[in-house]
Amino acid sequence: MPSFVFALPLSLALLALSVSACQPIGADASDSDTENWSCQSQDTPFTYSICSVNADALNSERYSLQLFWQQPSDTQPLLTFDNLLATLPTNQTLNFAMNAGMYNESYAPIGYTVIKGKEIRALNLNEGGGNFHLLPNGVMWWDKSGNVQITESNALDEQIKNDEAKPWYATQSGPMLVINDEIHPQFNSDSNSIKFRNGAGVCSDGSIRLVNSNEPVTFYQFASLFKNDLSCPNALFLDGGIASALYAPSIDKHDKKEMGVMIGVVELK
Repeated sequence: MPSFVFALPLSLALLALSVSACQPIGADASDSDTENWSCQSQDTPFTYSICSVNADALNSERYSLQLFWQQPSDTQPLLTFDNLLATLPTNQTLNFAMNAGMYNESYAPIGYTVIKGKEIRALNLNEGGGNFHLLPNGVMWWDKSGNVQITESNALDEQIKNDEAKPWYATQSGPMLVINDEIHPQFNSDSNSIKFRNGAGVCSDGSIRLVNSNEPVTFYQFASLFKNDLSCPNALFLDGGIASALYAPSIDKHDKKEMGVMIGVVELK
């Protein structure tokens, strides 16, 4: 096929150069990004993928943040993003999704889980080993109106008992990454334990952000991203290693891993 080269006037060339220079470095925004949600790839302070949705959008009828676990017709877990996509009604689009709270060998959640007002797993306040029990841990939850919060587990327990919190969806995991604008007290800035990690934050600009690291990082590095770079006063570790999974077609991400509960933003067509 023949190629053609057009010479731009100097003034237009300079304008094009100035516009290009204003684009954020390391961000790969897609054409489907909107003012309500977006997914991007970033390369500083480490490489990661981030998907955000505005809190106001979740208060509308067009968008909803949901948890998914089992097949609609039986009790088998969905396991994969592909299975989730196959079960969505034809009038819905999955804009992005990620693995939610931690799960056991049967892909059942090990922490507090509520889906459409139904409690799947009670709040887990037990002590134990592993990341889940690196206290304080927490719960990402939202009410029927779509108001999203991340709350330390014992604090949420009190709120539920006092009828101050009525989760419509909830997923518990651990540890908390950021608690009231402070990094988890047990994280060590000199740690050499690096892994792929993913988590969620409720941020000061009114956005809910799901982040998946594209390289191994420490807990402290991951928490610092939420606190310092993303300005999220509260953030929760979801999982890491082989359990870390992301579906974000607008930035060409579609993991094929098996997982337990999934979290995702659904848009009505």
